[in-house]
Amino acid sequence: MSALALIYAALFYAATALFVVGLALKIRRYARTPAPLKIPTTPAPTTGTGVALRMVREVAFFESLFKSSKWTWLFGWVFHAALLLVILRHVRYFQQPVWEPIVWVQPFGIYAGFAMVAGLAGLWARRFLVDRVRYISTPSDHLHLALLIAIGLSGLGMRFVAHTDIVALKAFMLGLMRFDIQPLPADPLLLLHLSLVALLMIVFPISKLLHAPGLFFSPTRYQVDNPREARHVASWAAALDK
Repeated sequence: MSALALIYAALFYAATALFVVGLALKIRRYARTPAPLKIPTTPAPTTGTGVALRMVREVAFFESLFKSSKWTWLFGWVFHAALLLVILRHVRYFQQPVWEPIVWVQPFGIYAGFAMVAGLAGLWARRFLVDRVRYISTPSDHLHLALLIAIGLSGLGMRFVAHTDIVALKAFMLGLMRFDIQPLPADPLLLLHLSLVALLMIVFPISKLLHAPGLFFSPTRYQVDNPREARHVASWAAALDK
């Protein structure tokens, strides 16, 4: 067992632990945040079924973003859709045998990497070209986009420029899941890619990248628009009434 494999195994175990614990703590904080007012963004659904359909449209099609900014919606939706395909393509490194749906997605996942980088480039460009967005952009916003683009470019580089031993890489990943550390190829581009992915896992729970779970805890989205039919009482206020 090489020192390189041990170092990256420790890195990914630590990154996974920080990712899972950080994500759980953040979701717990979201769940405990009170919603003292009835504030659904109108026009809002008046039934629970309508809220569920609204959430589906938000998650799948970014409905509110489409209404507010078509260009941002385009780049954002392309990035997220491509990212989903890329992630599904990478699932093969953690399965043996590989599920048939994951096999089907492989050709699409390859070229989705280009779409992912293009979407990120568009989102980054707006932070320079749109005055109101540039004004509120912070260094962390630029660093997050740079990190994601670097991950995408290094992944594409391994596919189209400097190939790596994917059989050995898969053995390493499967070994991590079984706590049986296997040798890791010492290709510089692969090591860079893995390091960037581990860094993303570490910063994800404490960054603005953690917006997907927050959508499900946003009162403007999950609340039913029925203030006349039902009195809204926050959980902490209800506890005081008892």
